[in-house]
Amino acid sequence: MTGLDPTRTRHSLAEDVFAIAIGTALVSFGVFLYQQASLVLGGLAGVALILDYLTPFGFGALFFAINLPFYLFGVGSLGWGYILRTFAAVTAMSLMVRVLPYGVDVSFVHPLVASMMGGAMIGFGLLALFRHGAGLGGVNILVAFLQERFKLRAGYVQLGVDLVILCAGALVVSLEQLAWSVAGAVVFNLILGVNHKPGRYMAFS
Repeated sequence: MTGLDPTRTRHSLAEDVFAIAIGTALVSFGVFLYQQASLVLGGLAGVALILDYLTPFGFGALFFAINLPFYLFGVGSLGWGYILRTFAAVTAMSLMVRVLPYGVDVSFVHPLVASMMGGAMIGFGLLALFRHGAGLGGVNILVAFLQERFKLRAGYVQLGVDLVILCAGALVVSLEQLAWSVAGAVVFNLILGVNHKPGRYMAFS
């Protein structure tokens, strides 16, 4: 990258790996809670959840597959480093969400807990990924591009896209579950909107 502030510090490879692993784990567990409460998400994860409810294909395989075309868009605008880190995060999340039910036995999750706690986990997980030059594909690639190029706040842009996808969730969940889903989307997008402002976090990968 050119034109960087020389006072900014660069993350080490170890820092990137650790943060991306933790961020992916947090988002994966948040999605897991959403699944247990039959809620829906925004972004491509939301699209994958909706298709998961409608088809025999699992979330992990769907999430991995529908992300593939978006990498091509991101290569030119965001660079190979971002795309490779994002591909690693998407692959890890696809696997984590698939194996979590084998390690966590949950018989009941109230939608309030799933939307608030799950939403917070997703928000902080995405924050870790964004700050270490990664995302979770699809909408995250678009959001990162818009913030990098036009200085638009990632959380607010993502909130608008998420609401559109959440409306499609009305096809597969009840209005009550949809309302909880929207509440969760507000939580994790506010976390991004408040904490991921242009210029606030000066380190880079």
